Amino acid sequence: MSIIIGLTGENCAGKGTVADYLVKKGFYYYSLSDAIREELASEGKEISREALIAKGNDLRRNFGSDILAKRTIAKLQPDRNYVVDSIRNPAEARALLDTGKMALVYVTAPAEKRFERMKARRREGDPRSFEAFRTIEKLELDGKDEHGQRLNEVFALAAKKITNEADFRELYDEVDAILGELSSEFKPKRPNWDVYFMNIAKVVASRSNCLKRHVAAVIVKDKRIVSTGYNGTPRGIRNCNEGGCPRCNSFADSGTKLDECVCSHGEENAIVQASYHGISIKDATIYSTFSPCLLCTKMTINSGIREVVYNADYPLSEMPLKLLKEAGIIVRRVKLEKE
Repeated sequence: MSIIIGLTGENCAGKGTVADYLVKKGFYYYSLSDAIREELASEGKEISREALIAKGNDLRRNFGSDILAKRTIAKLQPDRNYVVDSIRNPAEARALLDTGKMALVYVTAPAEKRFERMKARRREGDPRSFEAFRTIEKLELDGKDEHGQRLNEVFALAAKKITNEADFRELYDEVDAILGELSSEFKPKRPNWDVYFMNIAKVVASRSNCLKRHVAAVIVKDKRIVSTGYNGTPRGIRNCNEGGCPRCNSFADSGTKLDECVCSHGEENAIVQASYHGISIKDATIYSTFSPCLLCTKMTINSGIREVVYNADYPLSEMPLKLLKEAGIIVRRVKLEKE
């Protein structure tokens, strides 16, 4: 059965990047705004953002709010997969959903990041200030005209959501995951990068000799592991399982007697090992089998690592995770299917 991936989202969220990726996978591309461009071209009018919005509203008002979707649906062939972009009115979304073939995906990103992307593209007519950017966006999100742009209502109809605030690799992994859920044809035949590096971290954890729990981390730059670390006593000190750590050997309750623990944590060792060997980890990603403790969080922030990916929650994780987000570090949880 053919698949239709519908894309909606705020301006500069990354819908075009997702569409380009799907086209490379054999999807045929349509934008609902193509129908508007055809109308403007037939009238000999200049195609601009303002003209597209005005003409789109005019078409919906005269022919029904779902007219752009209906014109696009009429062009679709049953034996092809499609990606349909620029779904901006709830009636358009419902018309496409009524085909029974579309999965509506909401692509979003923080407003500040989207504004920076808009400035970088340097397109004539784009708002120059963040305030103007937000003012225009609010009109598109909460439009009062039933025939106009009412993005928030469209977002509410989406079955899937992608937050595009990291790099292309992670964006493409999220798209692949959605495709795999929709059809076995697109089911990934190998682990994505997150699963790959997290599984390696779990193998590294097997080297730990801590009596309490085995934890490890790997630090990655440009899809290449630059450092690893697992929890245990410092270099030259008796191993934890040989009596080297008083706290672990007394089997203290979780979160107690931390001042007696001489073991270094997995993230701590990974960061220190990189320093020991003179390896820069600025802008790297750290994969850890547990979310970091407060000490490892502070080391992570000061080391310049830009992203933390973890598998399981550390018992005392609320403050560390809050600090990471406050420092602007991307934090994601990746749960492995086979624990």
